[in-house]
Amino acid sequence: MHNSSDHKKTLSIDIGGSHIKATILDQEGNSVKEYEKTPTPSPASPENLINAIKNLIKDFPPYDQISAGFPGYVKNGTVFTAPNLGTDLWAKTDLQKLLKDTLGKNAIVVNDADMQGMGVIDGKGFEMVITLGTGFGTAFFKDGFLLPHLELAHHPFSKKGTYDEYLGDKAYHEIGDDRWNKRVKKVIDVLKTVFNYDFLYIGGGNSSEIDFKLDDNVKIVSNRQGIKGGPRLWQQNESVLGK
Repeated sequence: MHNSSDHKKTLSIDIGGSHIKATILDQEGNSVKEYEKTPTPSPASPENLINAIKNLIKDFPPYDQISAGFPGYVKNGTVFTAPNLGTDLWAKTDLQKLLKDTLGKNAIVVNDADMQGMGVIDGKGFEMVITLGTGFGTAFFKDGFLLPHLELAHHPFSKKGTYDEYLGDKAYHEIGDDRWNKRVKKVIDVLKTVFNYDFLYIGGGNSSEIDFKLDDNVKIVSNRQGIKGGPRLWQQNESVLGK
């Protein structure tokens, strides 16, 4: 007997500090609609962001459910921090409900690194995902299951500040390729020692700027691979709830 979700189509939205990207995927993570993107509005208030998403997907074909990755700390679909969009604009916003009410389909909203991780992990052992974009994102998985989110980005890394400040896009442009790569290398060494991950995936827009050889258990992944986390979030949700 087929599970009710077997043929469902998922609108997957990746909300970033510079762009909002969206696509529609089938249960296997194949695109039903080509990947589209639009600049993140400024100011990135909930209202402006929802309008930008509405405009981005206005010509999309039908879908059954929504998954969205948001750059900040999200708990049960509610945003608590949004370091790169404005926490003052976002704190306590139930983005999950906002998307459901606006677009008329059930939604799951998680941190953007969590969603990207769902799309790229192998599902074996302790896997860690970091994203090098506007800021620094992290996600942790045990045997394919998403673990509670730690907003490691806000943890002080050095005298230079938090992980976000040390490795974010602003730092990349300020210090240039060479010094930024040295910092990335240093951070990977620390993460390896602290977390003892079995595998580390590196995503986000600036991951393509890494110019040193990575360990065998470290891999660079693309945002397009990451957006495949959309349907997987629903599958995991349904298996947990026993639906």
